[in-house]
Amino acid sequence: MRLISKLVFVLSLITSCGVHAHAVVTHNSLALKPVPVNQASQVELSFNSKVELDLSEIHLVSAGDKMQVIEAVPGDKPGKVLLNLPALMPGEYAIKLKVFAADGHLSEDLLRFFVKQPQ
Repeated sequence: MRLISKLVFVLSLITSCGVHAHAVVTHNSLALKPVPVNQASQVELSFNSKVELDLSEIHLVSAGDKMQVIEAVPGDKPGKVLLNLPALMPGEYAIKLKVFAADGHLSEDLLRFFVKQPQ
């Protein structure tokens, strides 16, 4: 019985390698490149798998939980997505993601950020 359990465990490890069930944000440009005040800008997101943008929903959330659809375009490599943000006033915002990975799994995420006047 122990041998069967070990064999099942090893097989599950082997079959799970390389499978990305959900599209998870692994990198975003918000920390390295702040969003400028009153100027349209672009945010870069990297996912651990390819994202089906036609099936996904991406919103900009501003004060009062106001949601606005933002344009998302594929980047120069699989899993990279570029978001086109409108000109924003100083304040607190979030990017709400509801994305489908290429294998059809749905993931949701919320990325908070601030727009600040330069000092």
